[in-house]
Amino acid sequence: MTTTIESPRAPRTVRRGGVNWEKWGWIYMRVSGVVLVVLIFGHLFVNLMLGDGVKALDFAFVGGKLSNPFWQIWDTLLLWLALIHGANGMRTITNDYAHNRLVGVVLKGAILAATVVLLILGTLVIYTFDPCPAGSPADLLASFCTAG
Repeated sequence: MTTTIESPRAPRTVRRGGVNWEKWGWIYMRVSGVVLVVLIFGHLFVNLMLGDGVKALDFAFVGGKLSNPFWQIWDTLLLWLALIHGANGMRTITNDYAHNRLVGVVLKGAILAATVVLLILGTLVIYTFDPCPAGSPADLLASFCTAG
């Protein structure tokens, strides 16, 4: 029994015109990976190394951080880049291992739906978070909030 391996120089099938989504997905993974390293290490450094370190992380710390527009944008970039990066990786795994077309479509649809829902919810939390909501009972508010 002999096995024939196709020559790596064999002519490829001609690709139709249009956007090469696989190429742009590959480029996105590299660029977003580099940016994510900076965002993640910046996030960890500020949260764990500056100030009082881990013991300073509490509701007040998060509330103060999310009230600053700089950190809102930082966290939004981190959220969006990480979720899309992860979803693109899952899409690639699905392309590699889902050999049935219907299964591939269902899995990629589920990945897309989960990503969109998490992006919307996460972005809403970042921009609408209020540690001291108006009209809340004083016993339910954090200690740094003024009742009233």
